[in-house]
Amino acid sequence: MARIALGISYNGAAYHGWQIQNQNIATVQDELQKALSVVADHPIVVICAGRTDSGVHATHQVVHFDTQANRELNSWISGGNANLPDNISVNWSRLVPVEFNARRAATLRRYLYLINNSKIRSALMPELLTKEHRSLDVSTMHESAQALLGENDFTSFRAANCQSLTAMRNIHNISVSRCGELVIVDIAANAFLHHMVRNIVGVLMDVGCGEKPVSWVSQLLAIKDRTKGGITAPPHGLYMIQVDYPATYGLPQGPSLPHFMGTLPLS
Repeated sequence: MARIALGISYNGAAYHGWQIQNQNIATVQDELQKALSVVADHPIVVICAGRTDSGVHATHQVVHFDTQANRELNSWISGGNANLPDNISVNWSRLVPVEFNARRAATLRRYLYLINNSKIRSALMPELLTKEHRSLDVSTMHESAQALLGENDFTSFRAANCQSLTAMRNIHNISVSRCGELVIVDIAANAFLHHMVRNIVGVLMDVGCGEKPVSWVSQLLAIKDRTKGGITAPPHGLYMIQVDYPATYGLPQGPSLPHFMGTLPLS
């Protein structure tokens, strides 16, 4: 029995999130398991670094699975991609120790949230960007966001149905920047609660357009009440771009940007 880790990217627009569900609906996990099971010639179950919601994308999701099949590492890439739909791709494969766990061993997870800040919608990428017609002041958003740094109770920023036993999370970095009409929220933490990034972005957009003061983020953090917060931003602007592990596992590190962003530097 061998344990394999894979790096996965996907366009989540056509899927009801990562996790297989009881209903007969399309999920990323279901498609990936079916494709890898063909390569292995036996049923495969994959565990991911972080479950993404319906409509959310990934450029650097990490999964692991166990297999009895004797395959070259490249076969999991080429064979997986040959059996996957075009909106899911296997990017790399590594042999890992049996104690490796894609979820529990991760030390950092990083997301981008991309906003088309324009009065005119994007005709080319409506499923890849969130449209916001209100003019956003990114310097104000960035300043406000710094209140979230460090280990805090993020009750005000978690979904009502979040199943985590604790709301404590540690945000390592958060920045807001602009490139033309594209506003970029870049956030990295040890882990995230359900809807946490989208709820943070919803609050920051209200701050950025001047509807709420810069201090609103710190106020929400202190009161620990989700009902006092802002909207949950739409899913289609959200991308999982990085998952880090201890160097001993030898897995690819660093962010993977969406292709359409090119080499745009992140702050």
